[in-house]
Formats: sequence, structure tokens, C-alpha cells
Amino acid sequence: MGAVRTLPVHPMTDASAAKNLATIEISNRLFFRFFQAANTLHTKGTQALDEFGVTTQQWSVLGALSRPKAKDGMGINELSRFLLVSRQNLSGLLTRLERDGLIERVTSEEDRRSRKVRLSPKGEDLWIKLAEPIHAFYDQALKGFSFDDRLQFIHYVSLLQRNMAKL
Repeated sequence: MGAVRTLPVHPMTDASAAKNLATIEISNRLFFRFFQAANTLHTKGTQALDEFGVTTQQWSVLGALSRPKAKDGMGINELSRFLLVSRQNLSGLLTRLERDGLIERVTSEEDRRSRKVRLSPKGEDLWIKLAEPIHAFYDQALKGFSFDDRLQFIHYVSLLQRNMAKL
């Protein structure tokens, strides 16, 4: 009876396999943390905005429309792309915000055939009232992040978002 021959194990193969498994585990943890953070933002953000009767989704629309660049309004497609939400989801949000008098749909100055969405005076007033609780929420959520940490975090989250958009 002959001796059992084993194939030599290449040290790089074992190291590569271990590194691959570690990369998969870290990637799983990272994406799970993003999932948890999104759920926490929704829950805690809603609590921070509750007294104003605004949901986190409405907050994102109001925030997009509050930017100086959007002063004259944004087209529905432009707003949908900016927020990375479907037109269908955005449509329901806009209907509720318009019903509550927080936004208005106006004819575009550039193209009289198209309409834009902008903050109404009531929406602008609400956004001003939301500023302090939103900034307090940001400060608490980003506690322990230096200014440079925040910049780097923006960079990495933006890179992740761009990569996912290409999938």
C-alpha cells in the first residue's frame, strides 16, 4: 500500500482565501450597518420632527427645495434624480406637501409648458423652524466625528453611492 500523497498547499492561496473571506465579512457588516443606520435615521429623525408633523421623507423634499439653487423650484424629474427616489414615490409626497400648503407647483419661467415645485411661504417658514431641531439632531448623530472625519465620510459615502448607481 502506497503512501497517501497530498498536494502541496501554496501559502498565497490560503492567505488569498482568508483575505477574501475577511473582505466578504467586512462588506456584509458594512452594508448591514448602512441598513441599520437608515432605519435609525427614519425612526429617530421622525421623532425629532414629530412635533412639526413632518416625516423624514417630507423633510428630504423640503430640504432639497430649501437650497438656494432651488429657490425658483425644481422640475419633478430633477427632484426625483436629486433625491434618488422614483417619480411614483415622489408624487405621493408632493401631493401631501401641497395639500398641507408647504409646497406649490408653478409654471416654469424657462419653459411655460413645464411645471416646477418650490417651497411655499408656509413651507419656507416651516423650514426655518425645523433648522434648530435638525441641526441638534445632526450634532448628536455625528458626535465624535471631527470636521475632517465628516468630510471623509461624505467622500466615502458618495463613492459608494456612485459605485452602486453603476450596478
